[in-house]
Amino acid sequence: GSWGHIGVGKIVLTDQATAAGPLEQLPDFGTMALAVRGTGMDEASPAAQAPFADQLTGSLRRTVTLAPGASATVTFVLAWHFPNLSLPKLGRVGRHYANRFASAPAVARYVATEYERLAGDTRRWRDTWQDSSLPHWLLDRTFLNTSTLATSTCFRFANGRFYGWEGVGCCAGTCGHVYHYAQAAARLFPDLERSTRELVDLGRALQPNGAVFFRGELNAIPAIDAQAGTVLRALREHQMSADAAFLQRNWPQIKRATQWLIAQDGNQDGIIEGSQHNTLDTDWFGPVAWLSGLYLAALQAAATMSEQMADADFARQCRAIAAAGQKNLVAQLFDGEYFINRVDPKHLEAVNSGTGCEIDQVFGQSWAFQVGLPRVLPEKETRSALQALWRYNFSPDVGPYRKVNQPGRWYAMAGEAGLLMCTFPRRDWDYERAKGEGQAAWAAMYFNECMAGFEHQVAGHMIWEGLLLEGLAIERAVHDRYHAARRNPWNEIECGDHYARSMASYGVYLAACGYEYDGPRGHLGFAPRLRPEDFRCAFTAAEGWGTFHQQSVAGRLEAEVTLQWGQLQLRTLSLVRPGGIIRPSVTLALGDAPLSASLKVADSRVELQFAPAITVLRGQTLKIILA
Repeated sequence: GSWGHIGVGKIVLTDQATAAGPLEQLPDFGTMALAVRGTGMDEASPAAQAPFADQLTGSLRRTVTLAPGASATVTFVLAWHFPNLSLPKLGRVGRHYANRFASAPAVARYVATEYERLAGDTRRWRDTWQDSSLPHWLLDRTFLNTSTLATSTCFRFANGRFYGWEGVGCCAGTCGHVYHYAQAAARLFPDLERSTRELVDLGRALQPNGAVFFRGELNAIPAIDAQAGTVLRALREHQMSADAAFLQRNWPQIKRATQWLIAQDGNQDGIIEGSQHNTLDTDWFGPVAWLSGLYLAALQAAATMSEQMADADFARQCRAIAAAGQKNLVAQLFDGEYFINRVDPKHLEAVNSGTGCEIDQVFGQSWAFQVGLPRVLPEKETRSALQALWRYNFSPDVGPYRKVNQPGRWYAMAGEAGLLMCTFPRRDWDYERAKGEGQAAWAAMYFNECMAGFEHQVAGHMIWEGLLLEGLAIERAVHDRYHAARRNPWNEIECGDHYARSMASYGVYLAACGYEYDGPRGHLGFAPRLRPEDFRCAFTAAEGWGTFHQQSVAGRLEAEVTLQWGQLQLRTLSLVRPGGIIRPSVTLALGDAPLSASLKVADSRVELQFAPAITVLRGQTLKIILA
């Protein structure tokens, strides 16, 4: 009975085999290897076999003799190879690495041959990431969760399909309403995310009517937030491509998924009011601010892709609904301070946050920043809602609140800071009303919790909107909760260990950098939120990664884009206009070769336009001076 909780899994003590069949076909069959790089082995154990009941050990030994003050390094390789992955309901799916390597010794030989390249590129990325003006703790907290991809939360099947639990062994099916929060994988391994959209969300999970089953083939219902997230992620995956091939292949499926969302909005007023399953694991009813906000963001994303696919009629339809929805959302669901949910009187049994201050209420606008969309929600009301979350939901010590509001899991303990999922500042609504009267009332416990993935989403959005102190404080609260003195810094827990939603932390990093990217358009941009006068950060693109650096002094901006790996194709580069400069001039060079570009100035931004496009190669630096 440990679903949704951190508990002890199934433990069986037995002398009998747990599976029948030939040994080499069992799920836990495999090989391991220990190797040492280089030459000069003193001793290696010979090949040996032993019954399972006997201990079988082996050893490698190299002797080194050191003079005073000298040192030596011996590099060992520990390799494993377990090809027979099987998962409940999916059966035998195998592992992708088994297509490349026949055994653990083959892995060890590959590492020995490719060690300099593998270790060199790994260390180059590490050094590039750490070579930043951002605080060290922020670099850690926003990147450590990427390690979730290397835990048994995540798998890659023999056919190349990426698959993930929500957390280790908990909640199957690469759940769409969890994984759409996670920004890390798409920015670091874009080909992996593209294949997931094609093989799963827009493949086996997509139904003839456009619904996307949010657990792939493992469930038979869509969720509003996951459906909107599928459309938004499709745009992101297009933008993280070198060309338009992904969008061209998948546009009919993306359009169909968007049309399903529109069908849930019967009068096309931009607000969905019927049954709305979502990541809080129940069906909500009535106008729900955060779900309709995600719908509006998905409409804007679909319109952007429609225009690129020359589908002008559908683009106009999406933008018209989005415009109506923005007005209606403010008129109907903004209470003067924050966005609320209107309760459907026909479904008083359902969970509903009512006039509570709910953590994801402006999530649609947060997503819009991630993929460079026009505003989904107006700035004034959005900032007010975020300030309300800071006022009502953030506490430097959640203990007193949780002492009174006890249902829910303790991800932040007494004495620890956190952003609560939903509080009830208004007299007309409270937890008892919010939980409804039906069998799903248990899910209201989420309102009292501090779940890191949601906190990352809000922290990043606050930084995008200029609420820097508040956003950093929330992110620091999560970081301090997962300080090594308290917990495993690489394991942010929600429903299971190494929870996938925690990879939303990478979105906080993107917000701090003011990062913009669109590969097919050849566009890159930065608008640093933290110490822009001397800012340095790592960035990724469709075909490479590198470092961006800018310094700004007295109306002069000097910037550099240095490629550390791969290549970067650029047609436009967007920067913040130096203060006091009305008509900037630009000096450019790629390496030692001077360049020219036209300038487009709009509000606080300057866009450099290269015609023809330029390609920055590994080791090259593009230098820009605006004055």
